[in-house]
Amino acid sequence: MNTDLGTISTLLVYGAMACYVVAMIAFAVDVSALGVGAKADRRRRAAGIGMSVIHLAAVVHLAAIVLRALAAGRVPWANMYEFTLMFTFFLVAVFLGIQRRKDVRYLGVGVAMLAFLALFLAISVLYVEADGVQPALQSYWLVIHVSVATLATGLFGFSALISVVQLLQGRRESCATDHPDPAIVPGAEGDGATDGDGGGAAGKAGHPGGGVATAPARTGTTVLNRVLQPLPAAADLERLAYRLNAVAFVAWTFVLVAGAIWAEHAWGRPWGWDPKETWSFVIWVIYAAYLHARVTTGWAAQKFAYFALVGFMALLANFYVVNIFFNSRHSYSGL
Repeated sequence: MNTDLGTISTLLVYGAMACYVVAMIAFAVDVSALGVGAKADRRRRAAGIGMSVIHLAAVVHLAAIVLRALAAGRVPWANMYEFTLMFTFFLVAVFLGIQRRKDVRYLGVGVAMLAFLALFLAISVLYVEADGVQPALQSYWLVIHVSVATLATGLFGFSALISVVQLLQGRRESCATDHPDPAIVPGAEGDGATDGDGGGAAGKAGHPGGGVATAPARTGTTVLNRVLQPLPAAADLERLAYRLNAVAFVAWTFVLVAGAIWAEHAWGRPWGWDPKETWSFVIWVIYAAYLHARVTTGWAAQKFAYFALVGFMALLANFYVVNIFFNSRHSYSGL
């Protein structure tokens, strides 16, 4: 174990976290400009700054992972701290990769925030010194099984962020359909607010007969609507989330199969229904049901988003709750 390289790796993680905070602020400024009435096709300097900084964060993040590997003398994903380094890197890498094909900078706030929060928890709670691994982990299956699991987690995480935006966009579109002019609401006639000729105060205000009244502006809702209005439609967001979930599901299926093969080699049985294995299978079932429902039912797109978010919540529970609080043969991957 090289303690100097391990220390530098940790410092680089702090540097990546600082970059993610700056990128998050820049992306937030870009998005909030829409909320105060800026044109969607304006020159987006803040978004450009956010993209530059998050590219820098990804480079620093990757350097931290490489130095961690050199310090430990093995692949850097043998415990929860290192797993977090890897899946957050893949989360950011997926965002940057998709950005090369389509404009998804509006997701930059969520990506940078999720990466920062996960790294903050890793460095403050999950951190362990770079060292060797237990005999059960001294296998090429560590390279294969866990690396694919980190990739799948990053994909599921990015898809979950898309689903959150989809739900907000779907709600906005639904409200726009039901109430094309949200500033106008049904008014009351004959409620005593007349001027004596039956027209009422609303009639003098340009609404004959007092049939409608102008509702007070709901500033929060208006700002959110302005932010969401130039973003892709909910249906487009749902399609993107579905594609990412489909890829991640294939990767997670491989994780289960590879894990069973590794368990057979290490423990003499492919499956033992311990908490980690059980929860991993539950996650697989949730996403399998989601993908099956997506191609066979006529559900509204919003229901699929909820389904995908439940799957991601189960994934987080598997990583943080099961690993830390449940005793299993996978406990060596924890603290």
